[in-house]
Amino acid sequence: MAWTDIHCHGGGGHTCGETVEGTLAALAAHRAHGTGRMVASLVSAPLAETARAAGVIREAMAADPGLLGIHLEGPFLAPSRKGAHDPSALALPEREAVEGLLAACDGTLRQITMAPELPGALEAIATLVDHGVVVAVGHTECTAAQARAAFDAGATLITHGFNAMPPIAGRDPGPLGAALDDPRVAIEVIADGIHVAPSNIATLFRAAPGRIVLVTDAMAAAASSPGRYSLGGLDVDVTVDGRAVLAGTQTLAGSTLTLDRAVEVCVAAGVPRDEAEAGVTTTPAWVLDL
Repeated sequence: MAWTDIHCHGGGGHTCGETVEGTLAALAAHRAHGTGRMVASLVSAPLAETARAAGVIREAMAADPGLLGIHLEGPFLAPSRKGAHDPSALALPEREAVEGLLAACDGTLRQITMAPELPGALEAIATLVDHGVVVAVGHTECTAAQARAAFDAGATLITHGFNAMPPIAGRDPGPLGAALDDPRVAIEVIADGIHVAPSNIATLFRAAPGRIVLVTDAMAAAASSPGRYSLGGLDVDVTVDGRAVLAGTQTLAGSTLTLDRAVEVCVAAGVPRDEAEAGVTTTPAWVLDL
């Protein structure tokens, strides 16, 4: 089965959605590292820019069937957990905004990340699921109870578990703890050894067998070189050790990961190879209902 990355912003020096040629080049860069199929991720942006980028990705999809569609990482995110997203581009999941995104993507929207504690989020989740979109809980301050409500409304995924969300705590397991306890829900993890400690990655595989999805969350510098890049209009500096941060900060801005390396990081952490490879094959296929 083809290796599938359901969360990838770019690679090979190119950002998904900027140009058709660049989007295809990003897929090719990851394909050289084992990725057969990819969902192109877009960061939070004004609706007009999202529509423009969606048109680019639609054209790229026609040229390469390995491009499966669009993942919108935003704009319905908690401002306090925005990470490398432009705060001015964030929005509430009101009906008009949801319908605008569906229209802008015009059938190419496969997945969206949102914070379920935002006003109108549960209604938005139900609407999106009715349109065949996989809804992921992420970039959120939600409690375990709010995450469970999102899962009951139809959300079936956690965006990059452990990152951009409250931690698992003694009196509140948070969104990740709620997901671990719900067999309907899969959990993304960025297995680069930077975003999540390898021992925690191994713990996730033990706690939720068959439900861990390895993703790259890669930006343009993946399979490329260190230096300064742009992500959603924000400057990102990539160091020689592959760490990508917003310029002048320590805020992680995606990764420079490829799926082949993600599998090896998991295996080195003690995850059986067949389970690690399921995280790039059968589990993402289950998430996307391929």
